[in-house]
Amino acid sequence: MILLPGLLFILWGEPGRCRGEDGAFIFDGDIRHFAVNNNTVYIATMEKLYQLNHDLSLVQILSQRGILKVGNNPLDVHFDRVSETARSNATFKVNTLLPFAENNNLFSCGVINNEFVYCEVLDLMNISKLLYKESVQVGPLRRSDASVAVLVKVASDTYVVTAIQQHEDGSTESSSFSDAKTVNLHDADNKYKRGIFSRSDAHDSPSIKSKGDVEFVDGFQINSVIYLLSNVHSSAGGNKVRLIWLDGKISKTQTLRSLRGATLRISEAGEGNRLLASSVIPGGPPVLWSGVFSVDAGQTNTELAVFDISLDLTGEADTDPDFCSVCPDPPSPKTPKTLRPKAVLLRQNNMSSVLAVRQRAWMVFFIGTGDGQLIKLAVDKDYHTTCPVVLYRASDDHKVFPKISLDQVDRKHVYVPFQNEMKRVPVSTCSIYTNVQDCWSAQDPFCVWCGSETRCTFEDDCKDSDWLSIPDDHQQKMVSYKVEKDTRGQITLKIQTHLTWGQRALSNFACQFGVRCSTTGPRPQFPQCTCILSNSTLPAEASVKIRLGPTHLLERLTLTNCSDIRGPPSSALCQQCIRAGCGWSTNVCSWANQGVRNDSVCQMVESGTHFLRPEISSITPSVVSFYGRNHALLSGRNLSDVTRVRIQAHMDCTPQESPVWNNTGVNLTFHVPSTVSKGVVKVCALLPDGNCHGNAKITYRSSPSCTNIVPSSTWFSGGRKLTLTGSHLEFVEGVTHSHAPQKVVRPRNSSSENLTYDSPVAENTQGTFTSSVSMKLGNDTLPCSTNITYYPEPEFTIFTSTRTGDDVRITIEKKADKLEMTTAELSVWGIRNEKQYPCIMETKETNNQTEFFTCEIKSTSDTKFEQLMIKYGDETVTLHAKSSMLFLLMLFVLLPIACIIVAVVIVYRSKQKKFTAKMNKLIGDLELNIRNDIRQGFVDLQTEKSDLMENVGAIPFLDYKHFASRIFFPENESLMTLCIKDIGQDAVKIQLDECCHSLSRLIQDPLFLTSMVHALEGQKSFTIKDKCTLASLLTVSLHGNLLYLTEIMEVLLKALMQQHSNAQPKLLLRRTESTVEKLLTNWMSICLYGFLRESVGQHLFLMVSALTQQIAKGPVDCVTEKALYTLSEDWLLWQAPDFSSLKLKVLFTVGSDGEVSEPLEVNTLSCDTVEQVKEKILSTFKAKFGFPYNVPLRDMCIKYESGGSFVPLEDVDASSEVIGEVMMLNTLKHYKVPDGATIKVLSTKTHPPLSPQGSLKDDENFSGKYFHLIDPDVDENQRQNPERKKLKLKEVHLIKLLSTKVAVHSFVENLFSSIWGIPHSKAPHAVKYFFDFLDTQADNMKITDPDVLHIWKTNSLPLRFWVNILKNPQFVFDMEKTPHLDGCLSVIAQAFMDSFSLSETQLGKYAPTNKLLYAKEIPKFKQEVKAYYKQIRDQSPMTDSEFKDFLREESKKHENEFNEAAALRELYRFIQRYFTEIKEKLDQDGAPTEVTEQLHHVKHLFDGLKSCSWN
Repeated sequence: MILLPGLLFILWGEPGRCRGEDGAFIFDGDIRHFAVNNNTVYIATMEKLYQLNHDLSLVQILSQRGILKVGNNPLDVHFDRVSETARSNATFKVNTLLPFAENNNLFSCGVINNEFVYCEVLDLMNISKLLYKESVQVGPLRRSDASVAVLVKVASDTYVVTAIQQHEDGSTESSSFSDAKTVNLHDADNKYKRGIFSRSDAHDSPSIKSKGDVEFVDGFQINSVIYLLSNVHSSAGGNKVRLIWLDGKISKTQTLRSLRGATLRISEAGEGNRLLASSVIPGGPPVLWSGVFSVDAGQTNTELAVFDISLDLTGEADTDPDFCSVCPDPPSPKTPKTLRPKAVLLRQNNMSSVLAVRQRAWMVFFIGTGDGQLIKLAVDKDYHTTCPVVLYRASDDHKVFPKISLDQVDRKHVYVPFQNEMKRVPVSTCSIYTNVQDCWSAQDPFCVWCGSETRCTFEDDCKDSDWLSIPDDHQQKMVSYKVEKDTRGQITLKIQTHLTWGQRALSNFACQFGVRCSTTGPRPQFPQCTCILSNSTLPAEASVKIRLGPTHLLERLTLTNCSDIRGPPSSALCQQCIRAGCGWSTNVCSWANQGVRNDSVCQMVESGTHFLRPEISSITPSVVSFYGRNHALLSGRNLSDVTRVRIQAHMDCTPQESPVWNNTGVNLTFHVPSTVSKGVVKVCALLPDGNCHGNAKITYRSSPSCTNIVPSSTWFSGGRKLTLTGSHLEFVEGVTHSHAPQKVVRPRNSSSENLTYDSPVAENTQGTFTSSVSMKLGNDTLPCSTNITYYPEPEFTIFTSTRTGDDVRITIEKKADKLEMTTAELSVWGIRNEKQYPCIMETKETNNQTEFFTCEIKSTSDTKFEQLMIKYGDETVTLHAKSSMLFLLMLFVLLPIACIIVAVVIVYRSKQKKFTAKMNKLIGDLELNIRNDIRQGFVDLQTEKSDLMENVGAIPFLDYKHFASRIFFPENESLMTLCIKDIGQDAVKIQLDECCHSLSRLIQDPLFLTSMVHALEGQKSFTIKDKCTLASLLTVSLHGNLLYLTEIMEVLLKALMQQHSNAQPKLLLRRTESTVEKLLTNWMSICLYGFLRESVGQHLFLMVSALTQQIAKGPVDCVTEKALYTLSEDWLLWQAPDFSSLKLKVLFTVGSDGEVSEPLEVNTLSCDTVEQVKEKILSTFKAKFGFPYNVPLRDMCIKYESGGSFVPLEDVDASSEVIGEVMMLNTLKHYKVPDGATIKVLSTKTHPPLSPQGSLKDDENFSGKYFHLIDPDVDENQRQNPERKKLKLKEVHLIKLLSTKVAVHSFVENLFSSIWGIPHSKAPHAVKYFFDFLDTQADNMKITDPDVLHIWKTNSLPLRFWVNILKNPQFVFDMEKTPHLDGCLSVIAQAFMDSFSLSETQLGKYAPTNKLLYAKEIPKFKQEVKAYYKQIRDQSPMTDSEFKDFLREESKKHENEFNEAAALRELYRFIQRYFTEIKEKLDQDGAPTEVTEQLHHVKHLFDGLKSCSWN
């Protein structure tokens, strides 16, 4: 073994190259050659040789730079490698790279300094080991892509075949010191002691010579035959694709003299064909080979063709006109055999490389293109192709090299070389298909459906061989059927499965028909099942269940009597006939056994309707990026009948269609859709009869990229001209900035490398900020790597003018900034006597903090200009001339100011002493008030008693339908009323009219309902309010079938989960942003109503009652409704005045004679208004006697007994205090009512007051005209009683929040415990069922994070249902909720939700009080919640039948309580508004024709109503 001389540097992870996350390796230089051997990849660049593992992880790097020493003989060459930093005088460029696995060698041959030939033999597993070196030519000297080197086996010997490019003058890519010819055989070892790489045989050095210009493309060996493929250029300028066969004999000489040749031709004009890339197809015999051919002068128009290139021994050896081993003189006149393709598989622009592999009976081709794509094409044994699939698409246009290789380790990846990058791309993405139908429909030979694991995967990943896959031939459907009828009228239904299978899958094949079949029919025999209909009657619908091992297939069949499919012959009628399982015969539909069952027959049927044939003359633009283009213009003739534009990328593949608008007959507008592949596509105009005419083309190119922006700043008002630089910028439709993403700026002009546009305005800005730039392409937005900085407007200060000859020079001064404004961005005019004089910009200078712009006004001698008008961007500013009077004016102003300052100082010092004495007294009073407030708060907290009344009498529960309607329509009272039946109708089931009945049947179809919901949610005009309304209307319409409603909810939830799983799964159900989230709220409300009434309702009512009583214990401001006792800081009456408690004896008048009742003791406060006193009297009366007083509040009048007579008490009267223009409401203190006073209650109807007075709150400006406890904000001198105003501090009264919390805390704890308590260790049916559903979905989506599941459950039950109930007790009880009560309930609801939170919040002194109030209790509540969730999870699962019985019982329990017809009519409003979008969505989802027809039928019924209650 020869050690590597000199220094060898193995480099790891240098800057400039890396292994990418997406299976890629980027190299320092361009790739010259690469080779693959088992688990190792070798890549030679200009200056390095890389050794990588099969997954493209780096093993080591060998430098190709070194010191060259040349002896007297040019072949006496010594090359020693040096380090990267050391000096060198030579670079070894590799042109041949061959792994010789049998000897564990790597042959690396090429040229040093483009002059000296050189070869090395390296260790295959460690390229740092040099085993042998020699100055010898093996392969070409310079261009390696037109020469071929390959290892071959001849008898027991291994040789290197080199096929070297030859030029037209007869010279080869050989050294002047070498005798290498066109085709040579070199030894691969030193077995015969001739030296490695020797060309010698026993007697001479045989070779093959060629005539003319020859470029080799590929070479390989199959069995003993060697194949070489080349392009031979003729003197006339044509090209021939030549194939050479060499039959491996015993010696080199015999092998080379066995030469035979053939010409490959794919068209009659064969001289124009050129071979670009080649790959032999594994398997055989015969020997099948694929090649990429250019069929024009360049590489634009390319085709992929398959040939049979098996060796033909019929001709005489070594008589080829272009190649010879022993060359006769004159040359042989014989014409070689011509081979023609077995099939042309693909016509695609810019194909540059191909790799063919076998997968079962299928051939799979991996095709590289000149614009950076890797395309996969599957071909069956009959050469029928599936749709091409783009496996990889580069964002730029880098070409894929002609050679693609398969990863030999896993055979599931291919190596795709680009200019300086190697990609490792998966051959398939089977795992994205989630069911057997999608897995089959992918038409991917690599993918199988693994029954034991219920997933789509590779065949060798399915352990038990119980897999299913596509058949050996191309089929459109996995299961097909046909209907036959014999002469006796017997109808037979035949089911055919189109599958291949593993060994275990076939062991259990069975079919189960959903119709009655005759028992005499044949038994199921894979792949066919037969059903002889027992009564010879064809049902409208049927289904068949097919079992293959553990896999079950369900196929629903829509059956039609073949003779009933009638009408004028057309392609559409023919296709309907074939789809129905019938046959087409002589322009009519017949039974399958009486006609043709091939789709091709339908293409020959001519339509009976005739339209003018449209012609396309042009499309603008015709070149777009693969993101597509909006508002493309198609021009031509006869376009009036065109309905859509069809874009067809490949044969036999589903085309894209785009709707048209602005159709004038000669022009129309359409959107060019986005695509996954680059290249040329065909465009035609589609008519209503399904025919498509025209043959225009659109070219898809790479996406734009932007690398820089000049200038990189702009001013707030926008309008600055900015220039983007990058590539493919001509495809950009608009530019957006992140600060205004909705504003799309159209480019001023654009080219491939530059785009100019005006910067958008920045509104409502406070200071400098940075905005990122994005490009708008079609319906996508592509971010740029550049940002733009927004600065304040440029500030121009003054200008001066001087005369220069006949012109006037203007100098403009501007404050220096970071905008770097240029003279080209300014337009300036001088203004004199209202006339504008243009000023031509000349120079810009910068001095310290000022910038000077100079311009000249031509042909004017007067230098006096009144003002200067400066325009930059979209902004125009005006500068006024400098005034000489400015100095005098300043002097005149400053002198009086100095005198005033002296006088002020004198007065100030005299006043300061008086002020200091007054402030000391005020501070003392303030300290005393604050001490008293704090002490009183402490006393309240320590002496607070839970004396709140727990006996609240009968609880006023709302009945079910009023509860449900308030949940369903909380903000829409009209819908709430509409959907509830009157009391007399509850027991009557109203029969639906025909319109509503048809719509009711339509929404019972799951596919229609889910498609409708998705279609509506896809519309931008369909608001969140509309989504909630839709969900509630569906709930009412389907309330009688809760089982079906639950199934629909599950389907929609699964779809929603798939959306969130790709982004943020924790956000699922957080907000009501979709229909299904509101549907879940409604569903929970229905299912939990019983639990709410039986277990939670009483605790909720007690808590609300306790809170109401506690609020009433202290002052409540009648105008703002703020109170001293509250839970919410926002509703805290911290300005409350001093007050005292009063016990009043209340007498009620009985009859009209003035008789009074026994006195009733009522607790009030001295600060209560008259109206508040009335409310407390009525509340006390109802609490004591159990029924309300028979006089409403607005009809009550109260009088106070004073000195033997009764004085009427009114909210306002002549004695009311007035501050400014605001009047204070009268209180008991105002009337000087003492403790124990007697109050008489009268009715205004029987005892009319002297001054009738309604409720002041009816006044629209009540809060502006009146005040109660909170003084109005007016000047101090307007106050009649300044002593009222004491300084109050809000923070002192925060302790009142705590005392309120203490008073109601036991009620809150009882309420919470009742919600997350589980009576009898059994959770409510709906909760258990839905939590189990969430657990199952998390398992299916492979979500293992327990936090995600906790959040899902929290968002679905506490957040969506319980919080709604806690904050809105009026949904459950017949009661009113005041804004103040709502604020307190929000605090309790916040504490409730914090108990379910997983995050630990650190609270400080600045934390909000609603968080601090329950901070100590939250950890305890959290433990109870976790136990609650665990108890539900541990509870034994509920059976399907048990839950279905529960749902049926709930449906029956509330039967006929809702107006289903009204809900259906409201629902139809949405269908009518979005009818087109719903129909398109049904077509996309593959809805059966019957569903679409039923939708049209419903529309027809509703449209036919002349007069309807819903309209």
